[in-house]
Amino acid sequence: MSNTVPVSLKPVAGFCIKSTTLQPAVYTPASPTRSPNSLEPKILPITVPAGFKIFVNVAWNANVPPPPECSEEAIKRAMEGQTSDENGTDGSGEYFVPVVVSEGRQDTDKAGKPSLVFDCVFHKSVKTRTLIDHEYKVFIIELSLQRIEAQTGLLLSRNIGTPNIAAKGKLEPRTVSIPSFLAPTSSSDAKKKPLIEEIASTEPESVKPPSKPKGILKGVQQSSSSALASASAPRAQQKPLQWSWSKQNDQIHLSISVPRLDKSTISKATFDIEPRRFILSVPNHPILDVDLRISDAEIVSKLGTATAADTEAGSGGILTLKRQREFQVENATAEWRMVEDKLVIVA
Repeated sequence: MSNTVPVSLKPVAGFCIKSTTLQPAVYTPASPTRSPNSLEPKILPITVPAGFKIFVNVAWNANVPPPPECSEEAIKRAMEGQTSDENGTDGSGEYFVPVVVSEGRQDTDKAGKPSLVFDCVFHKSVKTRTLIDHEYKVFIIELSLQRIEAQTGLLLSRNIGTPNIAAKGKLEPRTVSIPSFLAPTSSSDAKKKPLIEEIASTEPESVKPPSKPKGILKGVQQSSSSALASASAPRAQQKPLQWSWSKQNDQIHLSISVPRLDKSTISKATFDIEPRRFILSVPNHPILDVDLRISDAEIVSKLGTATAADTEAGSGGILTLKRQREFQVENATAEWRMVEDKLVIVA
């Protein structure tokens, strides 16, 4: 019986980070199996000097194995880099996050200087928590950097930047080999797996790139700052975000006020938009989650103060917004306006 099973992936862009190498190295991408008569050129080693820019695309796909179901205590232990006995102190087992890491591909930065790009693809369930838990997002970033280091031998800086893009380059469809013990049909050994499992990746297939996924708004993050900052105060004690909307030439404009907006806040913020929902996570404020799929009664009951100024249909409030067309996710744009302390989305 084979130790691996092939799985096809069409990664969905999540967010992009950039780092640099801390010391010189030589990186040799793994070569795919080649026919003796192949005319394709042999993959050559890449000389990587210190300070060489590395882009990391964190992406999602349902075919990547999900993390095991564990208690919050087990998840926190993993985030803090702690290990426990085989069953965990709470009997829930060890928490780990499977990830598919691509081979590095050569690209250039905005200045035209050479760089390397890696894709780290996690199960789509990981996305949800990264949107609402800054510490967990930092954990996923750290796992991505660790896995790239283990796979390539490169040493990467933790002083990272967050470019204003969802992904560097195109996320091509690909076929990967997943260890059979991580396949959905096998779960008996779940509690014995290490913190993070390496999943071998093959070269991307020569097929048309997937269409831009719904539910993802490309880059609303910007500036360079360390993502390894501590989380802010408890959200329950923080002031809700205020927002409003308008319609101009068949385009829906969302305006979300973010008091004392600065580059540090922007670098830690996460925005996600779906056809009938948008979510904004900003430090020092509760999560703004506007879900237009639920009933009018549920919307009104959940409003509190974190809502549009008026909730009545026909008056420019949230219930009127619910009766508009779906957000045009694929063409959506977002702009941070620091002078006005707001995020403006056109969808």
